[in-house]
Amino acid sequence: MNRLQEIKDRKIEIRSILKGTETVDLTAIEKELTDLDTEETEIRKRMNIANKINSGEIESTVIEKPGEKRSIVADKFDTMEYRQAFFDYVKTGVMNPEYRASAITTTADAGSVIPTTTLNKIIDKLTSQGMILPLVTQTAYNTGVSIPTSSVKPVATWVADGAGSDVQKKALGSITFSANKLRCAVGVSFNLENMSLSAFEAAIVSNIAEAMVRAIEQAIISGSGTGQPKGILTETPADGQSIEVTAIDYNTMVNAEAAVPAAYETGGVYVMTKSTFMQYVGMVDGNKQPIARVNYGINGAAERSLLGRRVIICDYLPSFSAATNEQVFAFIFRFEDYVFNTNYSVGLKQYEDYVTDDIVRKAIMLADGKVVDVNSLVVLKKKIAA
Repeated sequence: MNRLQEIKDRKIEIRSILKGTETVDLTAIEKELTDLDTEETEIRKRMNIANKINSGEIESTVIEKPGEKRSIVADKFDTMEYRQAFFDYVKTGVMNPEYRASAITTTADAGSVIPTTTLNKIIDKLTSQGMILPLVTQTAYNTGVSIPTSSVKPVATWVADGAGSDVQKKALGSITFSANKLRCAVGVSFNLENMSLSAFEAAIVSNIAEAMVRAIEQAIISGSGTGQPKGILTETPADGQSIEVTAIDYNTMVNAEAAVPAAYETGGVYVMTKSTFMQYVGMVDGNKQPIARVNYGINGAAERSLLGRRVIICDYLPSFSAATNEQVFAFIFRFEDYVFNTNYSVGLKQYEDYVTDDIVRKAIMLADGKVVDVNSLVVLKKKIAA
């Protein structure tokens, strides 16, 4: 949830304030931290209860009004019978006639509807495994939807008593999402014939999710926008928000922070490779104290930051040492300003590879993504001295 991230960012900001030399109101800060902890606990408690309801650990009941008759329509694609029929279809290519009529999707390239249980697992993998995908704004609009945007804001002016001012026109543009096809073909040997149903589903989910999440996140970072989502680094930063870096040093971080507009200060994160971040880790200030911070929580997850700003580690960028001249090796961006739109329309079709005798499963989804507000973007480009 965005609110949880805001609470985390505020705690990081408070920690930076406490480490400073300025006089602060400790009583007010202590009260704010207590309020943040209480709010975070409440949000996580609600999420936990909701997750238990979704997983069936807690039954959800509906109280009918007097005289009201409710008919509960079960999802036949989420039954064990259909999952077994789908399993047989993938192995043999023959769908049980009971499900055949309604099992065909409207996408011509799909041979059968993936069982609801398996499809939900794929979505869970896509949103939990990656470091980038969970941060962006995710929507499920129909193809062709447009999001209005504005590049001009009205300006207020002081006028004399009784005088008026010019009527200003609000210029609007729009960003339209198309349907780009993401295809993933996974080959499984004939040994699958002897696998159990659960093992089969786990293998398919794991292979499809790993391939798709890497393709999606790579596109979010640097996609061309032609036949795939348009990446963040494909956009042109605002004036003064492209920093040339000749060496990893303290001034690099200062210049990058200075380029972030004050209105976009909250929520922006660094994105870089682990190799680049470790170069920052090796830097110390005049008191021989590390400039970068790496904190390890109870579960062992690393929380990285530079000057109090969160750092996301990924492999979709070159490291500073490997980057070529004028190539972006790191950037700051508020990921909620990137919209990834998809209806998760995943279909599965099988065919036989006659060279290896393997059965290949082909998964397809339609998606698009674009930056809707580029003003938070600050890019760091390597500059090689002539």
